[in-house]
Amino acid sequence: MTETRHDGFDPELSLLLGHDERTPTQTHTQGHLVYPATGVLSVVTRHGSWIAPSNRVIWVPGGFEHAHRAHGHTDMRVIFLDASLAALLPAHSAVLVMTPLAREAMLAATDADRRHTVESLTRLREVIIDDVVAAPEQPLHLPVPEDDRLLAVTRLVQADLTHPATLAELGRRVGASERTLNRLFRAETGMGFVHWRTQLRVHHALLLLAAGRSVTETALACGWLNPSAFIDAFTALVGQTPGRYQRSLTGAP
Repeated sequence: MTETRHDGFDPELSLLLGHDERTPTQTHTQGHLVYPATGVLSVVTRHGSWIAPSNRVIWVPGGFEHAHRAHGHTDMRVIFLDASLAALLPAHSAVLVMTPLAREAMLAATDADRRHTVESLTRLREVIIDDVVAAPEQPLHLPVPEDDRLLAVTRLVQADLTHPATLAELGRRVGASERTLNRLFRAETGMGFVHWRTQLRVHHALLLLAAGRSVTETALACGWLNPSAFIDAFTALVGQTPGRYQRSLTGAP
């Protein structure tokens, strides 16, 4: 069942979630930013998922049906935006960079022990928006296709990341040509198969690293034979190396 919020202005929110804990599917009238102060957080929809470690924040527009899923013990922080601030953000859900300044403003705005005036909360929201809109969207969205053949391919890939098959091999298993599958991948996900699979592997790597697996173990589990290639791909998408990301989850320098 979907929960819908219709109130005029939603409060800021701080919520502790256990590993693999999920919220009910919900829709809010206001757009909001969702940030994992600790842990890793996914926003999940029937069209795909957006994932954020603690140096990223997820933007969810108003009216967007979604649920949250925690990976590791997660301190989820949420701020809701009025129409004037929401208009500065994309019309679609997106993963954005969380700068140190925006992080501190987010933590302050969602601190249940602090007393805020309407004016002080407005200033904190403006600081956050000023920073997160300055950087481009981050490629941490994993779309879910609708075509039955593509769904079959994605399930095969997800079932065994350690032994990556070519699209031609996967096509033979689902009864479609490599050319057809490539065309469908671009039409339905906006990216080629190799790009989509890299996104999936990095999503999975975020979760394994959060669970305490080593960088080498994670690379092998996600289908990279060369840890250096894994580090390069991970850094390009997440904005920091796997080791630095893992240390950031525990507060280590």
